[in-house]
Amino acid sequence: MKAYVFPGQGAQFIGMGKDLYDKSIEAKELFEKANLILGFRITDLMFAGTDEDLKQTRVTQPAIFLHSTILAALLGGSFRPDMVAGHSLGEFSALVANKTLTFSDGLVLVSKRAMAMQKACEKTSSTMAAILGLDDEIVEEVCNSVEEVVVPANYNSPGQIVISGSDEGIDKVIEILKTKGAKRAIKLSVGGAFHSPLMEPARLELEEAIQSTNFIKPICPVYQNVNAMASVDPDVIKANLISQLTSPVRWTQSVLNMIAGGATSFVEVGPGNVLSGLIKKINRDVVTGSAAFVM
Repeated sequence: MKAYVFPGQGAQFIGMGKDLYDKSIEAKELFEKANLILGFRITDLMFAGTDEDLKQTRVTQPAIFLHSTILAALLGGSFRPDMVAGHSLGEFSALVANKTLTFSDGLVLVSKRAMAMQKACEKTSSTMAAILGLDDEIVEEVCNSVEEVVVPANYNSPGQIVISGSDEGIDKVIEILKTKGAKRAIKLSVGGAFHSPLMEPARLELEEAIQSTNFIKPICPVYQNVNAMASVDPDVIKANLISQLTSPVRWTQSVLNMIAGGATSFVEVGPGNVLSGLIKKINRDVVTGSAAFVM
């Protein structure tokens, strides 16, 4: 069985999607539709902007979403997923790819999500850090031991977890984890504490938008970040998506559950191959690859 997976923030690069725009009329139409929906020419920033342009959350998230969903659309009849999943933002791409959401609705939600997250980041000084070489339980224990807000945010692969929280809390936890034997404990260049309780203002804002958006029964199950479980029920999918911003991304658990559900190959749809690398660390026996549009 084939699983299609969709990357999240951090996979962006200058020039992303330009080959699709230049080669395909369908892609060009979708990109231009996106420019109109967003109210600015995101294609200019994607194709020829600066790194600083692309690092803005309001640009990064729609850009990655567009690259992923348009590439999936261009695969045409060869796109036959038995299951899908996305990492954080990538879950929205996955939900468009499996027909839970329309392209337009998905883009509007991603844009609102990005704006809401940006606002939440500006309210509290916060950050994230990657921790390598420790068991999840040790990281969880240390996060719970400090008074400040610090929580596991991304369970990326065995021995690779990202934590999220206040600046002061992250600094404290990093120092403790180094004494516990972490191979690396490094702050990430992100806008704030994604997937933590500090995103509650953004969650409330996004909840309103999600509740007023039409979700329909998908063509295949989506394995969702908050519980790593498969779902085809639009109401369940909606509830899990609302919880996503303040809950950890259970990527390791999602991949293991997809394999248990019959997945033997994973195709990454979007910029980069970060997820393929993580999947190989989770299970070396599965086949991984990246989707490509060929004229």
